[in-house]
Amino acid sequence: MNFRSLRLLSPLTATLCNLVIAYAVYFLARIIYLLENLSYFSQGLTFNHLMELFGGGLMFDTSAILLTNSLYIVMMLFPLHLKEVAWYQKLCQALFLTVNGLALAVNLCDAVYFRFTMRRTTTTVFSEFSNEGNLGSIFLTETINHIYLVVIFVVIIWVMYRLYRKPAIKPNDFSWLHYSGAALLSLLLMTPLVIGGIRGGFTKAVRPITISNANQYAARPIEAALVLNTPFSLYRTIGKSVFVVPEYFSDEHEMASVYSPIHIPADSITMTKKNVVVLIVESFGREYIGALNEHLEDGKYKGYTPCIDSIISRSITFRHSYCNGRKSIDGMPSILASIPMFVEPFFLTPASMNHVDGIASLLAAEGYKTAFFHGAQRGSMGFMAFAKSIGFQEYYGREDFNEDKRFGGDNDFDGTWAIWDEPFLQYYATKMSEMKEPFMTAVFTASSHHPYVIPEKYKDVYPEEGIEIHKCIRYTDMALGRFFETASRESWFKNTIFIITSDHTNTSDHAFYQTDLGGFCSPIIIYEPGNADLMPEMQDKIAQQIDILPTVMGMLHYEKPYFGFGIDLLSTPADSTWAVNYMNGIYQYVKHGHVLQFDGQNTRAVYALSDSLMQNNLLNKVSHQQPMEKELKAIIQQYMERMTQDRLTP
Repeated sequence: MNFRSLRLLSPLTATLCNLVIAYAVYFLARIIYLLENLSYFSQGLTFNHLMELFGGGLMFDTSAILLTNSLYIVMMLFPLHLKEVAWYQKLCQALFLTVNGLALAVNLCDAVYFRFTMRRTTTTVFSEFSNEGNLGSIFLTETINHIYLVVIFVVIIWVMYRLYRKPAIKPNDFSWLHYSGAALLSLLLMTPLVIGGIRGGFTKAVRPITISNANQYAARPIEAALVLNTPFSLYRTIGKSVFVVPEYFSDEHEMASVYSPIHIPADSITMTKKNVVVLIVESFGREYIGALNEHLEDGKYKGYTPCIDSIISRSITFRHSYCNGRKSIDGMPSILASIPMFVEPFFLTPASMNHVDGIASLLAAEGYKTAFFHGAQRGSMGFMAFAKSIGFQEYYGREDFNEDKRFGGDNDFDGTWAIWDEPFLQYYATKMSEMKEPFMTAVFTASSHHPYVIPEKYKDVYPEEGIEIHKCIRYTDMALGRFFETASRESWFKNTIFIITSDHTNTSDHAFYQTDLGGFCSPIIIYEPGNADLMPEMQDKIAQQIDILPTVMGMLHYEKPYFGFGIDLLSTPADSTWAVNYMNGIYQYVKHGHVLQFDGQNTRAVYALSDSLMQNNLLNKVSHQQPMEKELKAIIQQYMERMTQDRLTP
């Protein structure tokens, strides 16, 4: 290809050069954001950590730049032979300067606003100030007070204008065919890069990044603001004002008397600093566990979990136990921070940037070492970001497993999601044995998941049976059994509280688990091998994932007030236990042997839990209906108010 032919790619090279200018603008905006608020970020800020923050910010800048400049990219690369004329290129330049000038402006404005919110501005700012009539004067005052930012803005825009590059090509330089081919090829090359950049990655394990992913790079929640940029925070929350505060109760005290998520420890027993281990088992629904299904198949149902059945025989479990969502990103906050999924997954919403405590942060403050384990690549599912945001000091993923020469490295990768459960759970047990006690850890397994495959060496051991997931459940159950065998030989084993649950349920072959409520049936197993006073029992209490945090705090005799939407199962009478979940606009509230379905305004249905297929609607026929509806309204309003007002701590 000669020099003249290379000019066919001039629109592409000009576009890429100008996008580099946009990156430079975002970088300068982040520097200004840091300097403007240095006192907030300076604590523990080293050069290496600053580079980590800025490196993380590059991913969010890429997403914002490519999305906001997507029209510009199309206009520059669209295969229209006659567009390489002066007026069209001036239009493209004007669009580029306008879009990126606005991005710079909102970043600079947010640098000023940060100290009032200590986070990046999201679209909730528009509703927050919708009734204010003095915004103009406030904006003018702050503009005068920060006139230097106005000067910086003007200078940067002028430099952008001067550095902007136009394509070195004219309409008559090449034939229509050659020009169109080169332009179309450029557009086809850019399209997947733009899509991947906006999403935050190219692999199937990567979900489109959200503002909560910034916690992956931040040592403190406040630092997430430095990783993010304001255009990203705004566009990722457009249409995401999911938490609308209802007005069921006008009196705060009345609402709190019905329900409050603030827990005040009642006993005066000194805190017992036992280790806490939470096993979140992918898709490990109650349906697959024989010991929890004596009601199925006339008591002949054995399930697919002999190892967990054995653990259950030595544990406290609950006959009616539920998850608080249907996805992994719902389960994480529910289990580890006692925050259920209402309307949208918590850490996909602006509220994910609220100040939140979890089991890890509460116990870390008491001297515990905390660590989260997930056998997938770092960043997968946003787990690393969320784990760090709720107080996990360490995170161990696929990369860390691979670096440990005692294990098989990527030979144990399942080819799709993560390290196989068996080797990763052995790694988990080994790493805990290297931790100083007391410790609190959590592991999120991965093998019992679509595409429902197991290691080659186990294909004859666990052949296809029932539905596809069953062989995976058998494999994961075996892996859990081996984990407990290994852990039982360690000195820390009998000083540990084990909690076993699932993130959510999965495919089903029993009608009981295919109903509105049945789809939320997850196990909650409390196993404390060193406590002879904790008698194994299947309790008739209603349990849910958000009860795990309060129950653990109760078992440890935690002495301080804390926040959690759930209850302490072991100190709450059976008739006062309850569960809640949300599905397709309907809240389901389980209590008093019934499940009430509520659409936010009215109760739609009431079913007895004994009505396993939910066939007999008892609307207005149950004495508990009105009290249950009132309690559910208090839960919903407390949730919405606290989410929108950043009140997720005592």
